[in-house]
Amino acid sequence: MISNWKTMALAAASMIPLAGAWGQPAAQAPTPRATIAQPTAPATASDPIAPLPDAAVPPPAPVLPPPIWMPGDAQALLTVIPGLAAEGLDPRDYDDSALETTLRQGDPMAMSKAATDLYRRIASDLAQGHVRGADRNEWHIKDDKFGEEEQMAYLRRALAEHNIIGSLRALLPTHPQYLSLKAALARADKADTKTVHRIRLNMDRWRWLPKDLGDKYIIVNVPSFHATLVENGATRWKRRAIAGAIKTKTPQISATATGVVINPWWEVPPSIGREVAGKKGYVAVKGKDGKVQRWRQPPGPSNALGKMKFVMPNSEAIYLHDTNARSRFNSEVRALSHGCVRTQDIVDLAKLLLADDNGEWTPEKVDEQIASGKTVTANFVKPLPVYIVYFSAAALNDGTIVRYSDLYNRDDEVIAALLDGPKKGGMQTAAR
Repeated sequence: MISNWKTMALAAASMIPLAGAWGQPAAQAPTPRATIAQPTAPATASDPIAPLPDAAVPPPAPVLPPPIWMPGDAQALLTVIPGLAAEGLDPRDYDDSALETTLRQGDPMAMSKAATDLYRRIASDLAQGHVRGADRNEWHIKDDKFGEEEQMAYLRRALAEHNIIGSLRALLPTHPQYLSLKAALARADKADTKTVHRIRLNMDRWRWLPKDLGDKYIIVNVPSFHATLVENGATRWKRRAIAGAIKTKTPQISATATGVVINPWWEVPPSIGREVAGKKGYVAVKGKDGKVQRWRQPPGPSNALGKMKFVMPNSEAIYLHDTNARSRFNSEVRALSHGCVRTQDIVDLAKLLLADDNGEWTPEKVDEQIASGKTVTANFVKPLPVYIVYFSAAALNDGTIVRYSDLYNRDDEVIAALLDGPKKGGMQTAAR
């Protein structure tokens, strides 16, 4: 048996190039290929159908043989599965019977395939969550790229270093809130399935987010109605927020904030155009045919966006902004907007960000611009990410659970997907 394993391992090693950076295989010599016929005269920009020069055609990517596992690495993988429960995953979703069988049979190739499939399924869920696609319920944040190519490169490095357990552990979220939820799960009464499921759900939501949120970012948690500026892992600024009403839910998105518009115009959404049509203080935008296309509200004390809005382009047209109805921040349940996020004291937040990195927009300059009533865009020196998320539970450092209202009734559907066993195509983690 041992000689068989050694023979297979040596044969595989002779076919696999030395590992490059982060487990990527070093380039192999290009495979011979047929010479592409060349035109009698050199191709020029004015000849759009001429073949490209041969040198411009990239060589085919090297085809690597399947990874070969040693029995010790496969056994290490098996020890990982029971511990997945502590990460809010169900060990039963990771069937290890094929790997157990092939280990007993002593078939190196069959065992390696079973181990690779199991490793990728676990790695995918640890890195990007068990719930995928539409089951995430109004989730519009792209996954980190961790598809088949990235997973296989990552696996090859783990095998080369005999570090199966450590490589999987490194895929987990490192955010303090994930760790606090994990502690809360360990303390939870397992008979209290409602609490357990809610903790597991919100742990999975942390896995949906990028592993690296950035050194400085804004995060808005809709169920808690708060917006927070985080820098170097610490809260720098936190205020109340008003999110979308039940009929106009705020989606889960990420965007890059590049600056703010001071004294903004409000472009009235078509869905509520009829509510403002013809009212005093609104300006009609007409087409060439003279018909009203949409409505706008100019800057001023009654402007719905208040004194400022963030510039943060995204597919859902959602952004943070001020409001002319600041008394509503006093409400406990603040699901009142048309989808965008009204943010308490957003002018103060903008002043902080505009002045960072020696920005030219000092707090005094911002105040002068607001007083002028003129619309202007002020850019941050360094753009920063904004995440609008939906965590219906959080945990304190001691593991105590803080529950928020599931105001959009999203949790039950996502919990059902979380409990639904292995996902088809679960190893394929294309960004969504």
